[in-house]
Amino acid sequence: MKKFLLGLAALFLCVQASQAQLLPSLKLGVKGAVNFSSLKSEGQWLDSDTKAGFQLGVWGRIGAAGFHVQPELYYAQKKAGYQKDDGTSAEATFKSLDLPVLLGTRIGLGPIGVRIQAGPVFSFAQDGKVSLSNLTNTENYKKTSTGIIGGVGADISKFTVDLRYEHGLNNISHDNNHKQRISMWSLGIGYSFL
Repeated sequence: MKKFLLGLAALFLCVQASQAQLLPSLKLGVKGAVNFSSLKSEGQWLDSDTKAGFQLGVWGRIGAAGFHVQPELYYAQKKAGYQKDDGTSAEATFKSLDLPVLLGTRIGLGPIGVRIQAGPVFSFAQDGKVSLSNLTNTENYKKTSTGIIGGVGADISKFTVDLRYEHGLNNISHDNNHKQRISMWSLGIGYSFL
């Protein structure tokens, strides 16, 4: 009789857990991240060093049955070091409003889980300008760009931690002879209000 009751209780818990997974869930929160970006160029005409920048913004997540969509909106400052023609070092700073739309899955139990996510990211230059070591260059860089982003994350109660890689898909320079793309690693933390 004990085995029957334990089996019935286990079956009841499994049914409850599976139904909870089918119900939609919604989370909203804030996040911050440090990023490490560089400019990649075709033909190796640009020697770019990796520099640190940051991201600040908001995120939301809606999901059911173990899958979710996570749109985010954040202000990003991406930096890259490079060598000038005269041999001196300089730094490029890109300020943008970024909109990633991530698709993912979460594996875990209750408030603790691990996520795998990937999707497109759309970047809109804050003012259409790129700061090049105290010089402002408004003509050489485009105001929008697209990329692909992917990574892993962890949820611990209301806190989130993410490690992601972003790779630019299009040329951000107006000069087609010197094509450039931004690549970036980011490590972020967030907090969910819901």
